[in-house]
Amino acid sequence: MNADPTTTLTEAAATPHARHASVSGGDPSDPQGALNALDHGPNTLDATIVLPCYNEGPHVLLELERITKAMDASGFRYELLVIDDKSTDDTLQVLQEALPRFPRMRLMPFQRNGGSGTARRIGSAEAYGRIVVWTDADMTYPNDRIPEFIQYLVDHPETDQVVGARTTEQGTHKFLRVPAKWVIRKVAETLAGTKIPDLNSGLRAFRRDVSLPYLRLLPPGFSCVTTITLSFLSNQHTVDYLPIDYAKRAGTSKFHFVRDAYRYILQVLRMVMYFNPIKVLMPLALVLLSVGFVKAIVDVVIYFFRITTNSLLLIVTGLLIASVALLADLIVRSRAD
Repeated sequence: MNADPTTTLTEAAATPHARHASVSGGDPSDPQGALNALDHGPNTLDATIVLPCYNEGPHVLLELERITKAMDASGFRYELLVIDDKSTDDTLQVLQEALPRFPRMRLMPFQRNGGSGTARRIGSAEAYGRIVVWTDADMTYPNDRIPEFIQYLVDHPETDQVVGARTTEQGTHKFLRVPAKWVIRKVAETLAGTKIPDLNSGLRAFRRDVSLPYLRLLPPGFSCVTTITLSFLSNQHTVDYLPIDYAKRAGTSKFHFVRDAYRYILQVLRMVMYFNPIKVLMPLALVLLSVGFVKAIVDVVIYFFRITTNSLLLIVTGLLIASVALLADLIVRSRAD
């Protein structure tokens, strides 16, 4: 699982937002040491681990240690892009004090809370690595396996994203989350036309260049992981899955069942509507038209060649939805992206 840092490094100009991030010091001559002048720009590193943090002060150092230990042993050139999402505890202070200890860490503090989706979107856009890894700082994901995800993309050039498929569910409201997530996942599988073992896993790695057209679609909340999965699948990018364990989180969960489940459903429908609207709208239109025509035939028989108003409404509604489906499909196919 080793990558040669001398052959994978390419020079690039610094991004305009680099001045907003803090970088620790170190020996620039050390290829696995501190971020240096050659590391400032897209595609100058093998990988970027984007780590959003919100009120993770008590355990964030343990997560930083676990990630850096695994990545340092891997041989990959990497950066750990830590984003503090305007924490209300001492998370930012802990991260600032930790900078000298972690030479591959880049700290990006937000001026206001934007949500995990915003942090991941900006982090992916500002990443220096060719491969971007998303994970959480709450000790739930096996972050010591991050090099395995990066190596998987190196070994499988036909794959654009690899997702950690959780084998257990450890979240709050488990008795509600498990059936709700199963239903949402089945809806997504039907709309995307492929099997999805884990729709909203927070641990994943993907090719940054492939993701760039879809970053603007990411919502600010947790459903960003659903969005990036469906964005890739809807555009014929290969997404593979690796089974992972999922631990009980450290600290307090930020997940709100009703609100976030509703957002997941909307996001699944929004993504497929964005990329393949005819698949969402046309079945509904055909159902309405079929029911309307059958009822119209029954009306003719029962009411002596008269058709009731509700039969006409069903037929007209079906025709309108079918027209919208065809028009939306035409718009999608005409888009430059």
